[in-house]
Amino acid sequence: MLGLSGYEISLITSMGIAVIFALSLNFITGFCGQISLGHAAFYGIGAYTSAMLTKAGMPLGVGIMGAVILAGMAGIVVGFTSLRVRHDFLAITTMGVGFLFLGIMRQWDFVGGEMGVSGIPGSDLGKSGFMLLVLGFVILTALFSLHLKRSWMGYSFDAIADDEDTAKVIGLDVSRYKLAAFAIGTALAGLAGALYAHNVRFIDPESFGFVESITVLAMVVIGGIGSVFGVIFAAAVLSVLPLWIQFIDEYKLLLYGGLLFVMMRFSPGGIAGLMKQIMSLKASKNNSLNAPGGVDQ
Repeated sequence: MLGLSGYEISLITSMGIAVIFALSLNFITGFCGQISLGHAAFYGIGAYTSAMLTKAGMPLGVGIMGAVILAGMAGIVVGFTSLRVRHDFLAITTMGVGFLFLGIMRQWDFVGGEMGVSGIPGSDLGKSGFMLLVLGFVILTALFSLHLKRSWMGYSFDAIADDEDTAKVIGLDVSRYKLAAFAIGTALAGLAGALYAHNVRFIDPESFGFVESITVLAMVVIGGIGSVFGVIFAAAVLSVLPLWIQFIDEYKLLLYGGLLFVMMRFSPGGIAGLMKQIMSLKASKNNSLNAPGGVDQ
């Protein structure tokens, strides 16, 4: 239909889902500064919800909507924990949520337990149509991210991320904004999970384990915490890198860990921060060259 092979369509679809997933964590960790090490749990909630609803005969749209709502509600519940704990304690708490989700899914026969859910209905749009649907959600998520980042809510998120105590002093309702960040981020993770389930048409608990939480965190950190375009670029590249270079998949955690170390050591702002530094150096060089006496005669 679009002149693309089946493999290319599958690749672009997977890439788009990864971008949505990474942008969803960017709301929590990037914008609001709340560390989450269990974000894959909400990805899984969305996947299981949409899978079970559509297997019960519901339309795809209903499945996706249900995934977004349920994942967002779960995020609000977990968000309440962020009101009492911070930093390392919040990271440990969210990591516990991820393990709790895995434990429930493995023991719950209604959702297939260890065997997972197979025979998930695909989209009536076909592979090309589903790819366009995913890309449409990518564009909407990116635009929403940019709009929110430049809104009063985005500025409030920045204040909380920089110094939560100071944000309280200047009159911000920190609790409300932190809950909003968790609700938005987890709802979008549910969207990504639903799209993932209907793309691969089989899910099991291992698809949403700790490795996935670390992978999506790596995408956000490497792209640039809080940067929309940086996260999109990192998610797109890192999601397909194991497919392009097969042996990398076996050493994915080692690769991501190494990239995280290098970025935090040499460019804490990630790819986005690195690009800003390069542009700043170029601008400084041009200004010095254009200044009187800046060029040797």
